[in-house]
Amino acid sequence: MFGRAWGIGRSLAMYHGIPGRYRRMARFYRQFLGPGDLAFDIGAHVGSRVRAWRRLGARVVAVEPQPDCLRVLRLFFGRDPEVTIEPVAVGAVAGQARLGVSTTTPTVSSMSPGWIDSVSGDSGFSRVRWDRSVEVRVVTLDDLIRAHGEPAFCKIDVEGFETDVLAGLSRPLRGLSFEYLPPAHDAALAALGLVEKLGPYEFNYSPIETMRLAGDRWLDAAELARLLDRFRPLGRSGDVYARRPTS
Repeated sequence: MFGRAWGIGRSLAMYHGIPGRYRRMARFYRQFLGPGDLAFDIGAHVGSRVRAWRRLGARVVAVEPQPDCLRVLRLFFGRDPEVTIEPVAVGAVAGQARLGVSTTTPTVSSMSPGWIDSVSGDSGFSRVRWDRSVEVRVVTLDDLIRAHGEPAFCKIDVEGFETDVLAGLSRPLRGLSFEYLPPAHDAALAALGLVEKLGPYEFNYSPIETMRLAGDRWLDAAELARLLDRFRPLGRSGDVYARRPTS
């Protein structure tokens, strides 16, 4: 019990305890979302982006399978009629699956055993232990769209399960993002390929939690892959952003 409380407390301090964080986040996401837009937060964790998007007037579907994180989301947003909390995971097909939970670092809980294996050897994960698992219901992005409508923006941060999430999407969205982690570089390139197949997109990259784009212009997929190659040796994670071309 102490470990679970420690893990959630750590996440709350990390994602809700930094002064000015929401203002910076709202400024950044204003390029993707506005009042009345619908946003999907796949891997909502403790809801930092939900709060920032609500500042912009967006409606939010917060998707999170971890029971402890769900308690936080319901405490913070359960009375907000513009936030829908979905206690599920997202994958390539609907069904049931096991989520590997890291009790003291729940932000890296994952449904991908392969991803866990690949990052376990990285020095940044040397103290992380996936010490329990829970069975969760899985839906697809297409399922969520049928239930809630097509989002203007979809954030995907699911610790190595991004390609499975994208495999359950059959249409291009106006904007989306997915996590990039250097130890899982090939998985990020696979996710990039899936996005590219959905339709014409342009791409950019934001190093972890900077709320700034690394490129001074938007790139095609090949240029983005070369940019990630330059960031890979630095060992810093971040997020790939994709948007439909404006012209």
